[in-house]
Amino acid sequence: MGKPMSTWVVVLVKDFDSAKQRLGPALDPAKRRALARRNATRAIRAAAAGERRLVVAGSDEAAALALDLGAEVLVEPRQEGQNVAAQRGIGHAIEGGGGSVLLLSSDLPLVTKRAVRELLDVAGRLAPPAVVAVPAAGRGGTNALYLHPPRAIGLHFGADSLSAFRREAQSKGVRFVIHRSPAMALDLDEPSDLERLRRAV
Repeated sequence: MGKPMSTWVVVLVKDFDSAKQRLGPALDPAKRRALARRNATRAIRAAAAGERRLVVAGSDEAAALALDLGAEVLVEPRQEGQNVAAQRGIGHAIEGGGGSVLLLSSDLPLVTKRAVRELLDVAGRLAPPAVVAVPAAGRGGTNALYLHPPRAIGLHFGADSLSAFRREAQSKGVRFVIHRSPAMALDLDEPSDLERLRRAV
């Protein structure tokens, strides 16, 4: 018998200098950079809930942070967007024996290892092919996406991604489950999100 297929958690980490541009009206560049690094650290630590942990890093600095935190690292040769970065991570996970993949945003200021474990516990009870999505609060986005097998559906991160993931899963006969998680619902994209974060902590 072969080795059982593992579950990988793939964290997508942008270059800290270019992250969080839409927070410009509320935070200066140094504060945006510090926030992006802090959020990435939190997400990488939370990703330890999986059997394997991979960071797709948008800069050498992000890669160094991930290595310091004990994660495997794949450095993007150039910034080509979240979907391209996620596909690279999925490919790497498959090569490493990944039977399922959880794609996790690095912009989640409340995410915890326990929240990731709860999601994986729910997902692990579903027969493949299956997709589990964690909605972003309020904007139709997706903050975490579990795929079993790793290429069960294509990637549609961006505006209204939750609906796009649901539509493709339904068209392919793939089970689609919404998992609501307070720890993963808030992502920091716009100044109003900072106020929501202040109320939550």
